[in-house]
Amino acid sequence: MKVIFLGTPDFAVASLKALIKSKHEVVAVVSQPDRAKDRKGNLLPTPVKVAAQENGIEVYQFEKIRTDGIEILKSIDADIMVTAAYGQILSREILEMKRFGVINVHASLLPKYRGSAPIQWAVINGETETGITIMQTDVGVDSGAMLSSVKTPIGENETAGELTDRLKEMGADLLIETLELLSKNKIIAVPQDEMSATKCRMLEKADGHLDFTRNKREIVCRCNGVTPFPGAYAVLDGTPVKIGKVLSVSGNYGKCGKISVVGNEMIAACADGGIKILQLQLPGKNMMLAKDFLRGHRLNDGAEFV
Repeated sequence: MKVIFLGTPDFAVASLKALIKSKHEVVAVVSQPDRAKDRKGNLLPTPVKVAAQENGIEVYQFEKIRTDGIEILKSIDADIMVTAAYGQILSREILEMKRFGVINVHASLLPKYRGSAPIQWAVINGETETGITIMQTDVGVDSGAMLSSVKTPIGENETAGELTDRLKEMGADLLIETLELLSKNKIIAVPQDEMSATKCRMLEKADGHLDFTRNKREIVCRCNGVTPFPGAYAVLDGTPVKIGKVLSVSGNYGKCGKISVVGNEMIAACADGGIKILQLQLPGKNMMLAKDFLRGHRLNDGAEFV
């Protein structure tokens, strides 16, 4: 099939590359306008734009695809559009423009976790399983009929970043399988159960704050879910400290948030035990091992994370 691919971040690159290697033809790529900047203030191309240009594929970037992109998309000879973390809502006119419509690579087991940041919220909420769903896009937010899906367990200490790296490859493989079946009319679309639908919002910096009055499983899941973005943090002696890897430990370590130094390990008390801090980062510094931090910083007896 001739495919127009719509995507923006690194997650979508795996699907684009899989399409390029497949028997299908990527006739055009659409990505969000370049917005990220380097230290000198120069605009950086989106990861999908970079991948497309490396393969000689025409790239279009619309501020508002529902108005700016209509005529261009109409003019491109294609059978289907594929989206993966594109970042704009498509109009019905666009959805119905090509023979097979638009399908989307979504990083959750729909109907759970519709919307933004489905990987991160699945980890934050302590889910033990997630996956990829390929759906037929409609005018709702991730509410279209499901074409295929694949499941995977979430590791007990797996971060959202690590899970994203696995899911993007799974999504790419499932996309190619789904296109093959779709081209042969061998897929039966299954409507989503609206009663089971859940939505998730975009993450904000405040979502990375670790509340040590919570139980240890909640804290570990929160830390893993916001790593690498927006990043976990807590406040120590009035200074925000970024927290890297953590592990839960048993025992009574006193008041929630209180920091205990056990040998060369840093443990913060929580509601039902302790959180071993493996990595942390002071403002303006690099992430370091907690044991290295302890060598150069003497903590007060009453030191605590808040």
